[in-house]
Amino acid sequence: MSRRRRNRTPMAAIDQINVTPLLDLTFLLLIAFMITMPLMEYGTVINAPEMNSDALPEENFVSVTLTKDATIMLDKEVVSQADLAARLRVLSARNPKPQLLVRGDGENSYAKVIELLALVRSCGFKDATLVTQAESDRE
Repeated sequence: MSRRRRNRTPMAAIDQINVTPLLDLTFLLLIAFMITMPLMEYGTVINAPEMNSDALPEENFVSVTLTKDATIMLDKEVVSQADLAARLRVLSARNPKPQLLVRGDGENSYAKVIELLALVRSCGFKDATLVTQAESDRE
């Protein structure tokens, strides 16, 4: 046996390929694809849920409305965007903070409603409620 070991050169030890790192990489990629494939499926098909929600609060709330012609109303008073921001900052500093309901007309573009929500968020209302119409109420 000692004779075989003496005849080996240092290069003879490299005649075998170590496949352990290759298998580790293969299993890592397999696991990554197994996790991401279901997420990719749900990202393409969209089914809107029914519009069932809790009842609106009866007290301590403020309503911001965006009408069809892009007029902004705070409760039932027409205000400009700058005036709305100033009033909302005052309301958010008040204790207890009122719940904010954001209503947008269905014919407005998505961008206008999101712009209004961004304004509301920048004024200190982090959890504004977007009011929608229930399916059974539509005509």
